[in-house]
Formats: sequence, structure tokens, C-alpha cells
Amino acid sequence: MITRRSLLAATAGALAFHGSARAEPGPVVKPLPPEYFTVHGTNAETRWEALSGVGDLVPIDRFFVRNHTRTPLIDAQTWRLELHGTGLRRPLSLNYRELRALPSCTVDAVIQCAGNGRSLYASQQGQAVSGTPWKLGAVGLARWRGVKLSTLLRLAGVRRDAVDVLPVGLDPEYVTGGVNLGRVRRPLPVAKALDDVLVAYEMNGERLPPDHGFPARLVVPGWIGIASIKWLGSIEVATTPLSSPWNTQYYRMIGPDYPADGTLVTTQVTKSAFELAWGAALPVGRHVLTGRSWSPDGRVRRVDVSVDGVTWRRARPTSSGRGWLRWQVPWHAETPGQHVLRARATDGAGQAQPDVAPYNTQGYLFGAVARHPVTVA
Repeated sequence: MITRRSLLAATAGALAFHGSARAEPGPVVKPLPPEYFTVHGTNAETRWEALSGVGDLVPIDRFFVRNHTRTPLIDAQTWRLELHGTGLRRPLSLNYRELRALPSCTVDAVIQCAGNGRSLYASQQGQAVSGTPWKLGAVGLARWRGVKLSTLLRLAGVRRDAVDVLPVGLDPEYVTGGVNLGRVRRPLPVAKALDDVLVAYEMNGERLPPDHGFPARLVVPGWIGIASIKWLGSIEVATTPLSSPWNTQYYRMIGPDYPADGTLVTTQVTKSAFELAWGAALPVGRHVLTGRSWSPDGRVRRVDVSVDGVTWRRARPTSSGRGWLRWQVPWHAETPGQHVLRARATDGAGQAQPDVAPYNTQGYLFGAVARHPVTVA
């Protein structure tokens, strides 16, 4: 059993960190070569063709970036994670060494922006939506190492009547339309926090990079990316519901088929993508089409591919399906001209991707079968 006394005693052998001296980073710190990324202001979308031939895990240098403001550079030697609130029996304060001294675990989990696929509402369904015009590259699978959030909550004595957990990031405060909404934060139900949420400090076997949340971030499997708060600074636990603009103003399904105040967005939807450039030019001849499919619970039962919009062929899995499923299917492209490729995943519950995604004004959760254009010449 871990106690506060044993926690403090264990820090002597933990790893130290030597911080960066750069004082004013841009929106994104790491290089964003155009062969890997499409840049959308403070965000960078992974090009799917950059993942062709890459293993299950997305390399850090190709992993998408979603920033509300800019990537902060935080000194781990002065950083602390503070747990507090009415839902805890006692506050808990940890420095970087103390966090790394706790028992750790490793999980392969997909992080995906709620708006991934947003531009397809317009291009496929003719519907106007607001927000960053992602295609399908606001997603990535990584191997995360860290401490279970449940471990920290129990160290702080989480109360039986606790309701919500509110993680708060340390990126600059978000100002929009002249209104300061404060630091990025969004509540999680205690039940989810105690289930499978990780406070991660490593990504793909390396120290967590600045753009992906250093010194520590949440990883909330199956949920939309905003739940996985980066640059974690504090966590409030309360016996009453908590809120922020990121669950009252944003990340709600709003539209004609939803209540006036919208429906809260939590879990993701199943998607598929080809490892091809959008509008790729292919020669006449034989090809092997490759791609990846993923679902909120990490299970994909099968993937079917169509090159003509009428007939479907089952794709052959080329990975274990841990996190997401990699697959391939042969295609003999005999006819020059414009073609549309489609990939349709069926999740572990037997639910296949639909032809049309439910409309909402902010373009969240596009889960319809994507129509991927290519040219054969």
C-alpha cells in the first residue's frame, strides 16, 4: 500500500530533469515539415500519407498537435501538481520526482480531437460548421507511461460522495472575442477518473515532449481529446458538479436534432482513414491500399473497403488491433480518371460506420464513411 510517507521517501531515486532555456515558444515548439503536417493556425494535422509504412504507434515527430493558445515551456524543477477540493479528505501536492516515483503503468491509447473529420461535413454533406477544418489527421496512437489517476485520488483520500474531477492546464489563458475564459480545463466524472485515466509523463518511451503536455498530461482513453488535458497543473475534486466553458460553451452537440443547450460530447466515434494523400495521384496498375480504423473502446471487428461505391471487400488486418487496427486490401486500378475510396469499420459491438454523420453546428464527431478522392493516370 502506498502512503504519503512512503511516497516522499521514494523520491530520492527518481529521475531529474534539465529544462529548456527557451523563453518564448511559438504556437508549436517542434518542427512541422510540410510532408508530415498541414498547419491550421496554432494546430498541426498529421498527413495520413506520412504514416504509410509506419508501425502501430505514431512517431512523436508526426503526432498531431492541438493547441488552444501555444505550447508552454515548463520547468520541471519548479512544477507541482496540486490536488484539492471538497471531494478529497486532504490536499495532495507532488513535484515531478514524486510523481515519477509512484508505481507506473503503460497503455497504448488513441488521442483524437472532437473535431477530427470536421471539414467532411461541408465537403461530403454540404453542411456549414465552425472550427478548425480538420480532415482525418487530428488523431494519433501513442504508448503512454505514467501514474493512474485513481492512484493519486486515493492518496488524497477521495470521498465516496465525490462527483466531478476538474483538471486544469498550464497553457496561457484562452481569450476569444475579447473574453478571457481562463486556463483550459474540463470536468470528468469521478467514475471515469477512477477507471482508466492516466497521468502520463512519457510518450513512446521518451519524456513527454512540450507540445504533448510536458511535464504531465491526462490520457483519457476513448474520450474526445479535450478531456486529456495537457500541461497539467491542478486537479479539483468536488462533491458537487463542476463546469467550465469547455463543457458548457464548447464541446456540445448543437443543432436542430439536439436540445436548445446541446448535448455534452464525451466519447469518440468509430473512424477509418487511408494512408494516402487527399487527392493522391496513382498510376494505372496494381496497388495495395493501406489504412487504419479505430473505435472508442479500442476494438474493431472488421473493415470493408470499396473502390466503386457499390461493392465492398473485406480488408486484411495487418496488426493486432491494439489501440487501432491497421489493414490492407489490393486494388487493380484499370480505369484512368477520378475515383473515390471508402473504408468502413465495424466496431466490437457490431456497429458499422454510417453513410451520414449527424449534423451539429460545431462539426464534432464526424463518424461517417469518408470519401477519399484519388486520381488514376
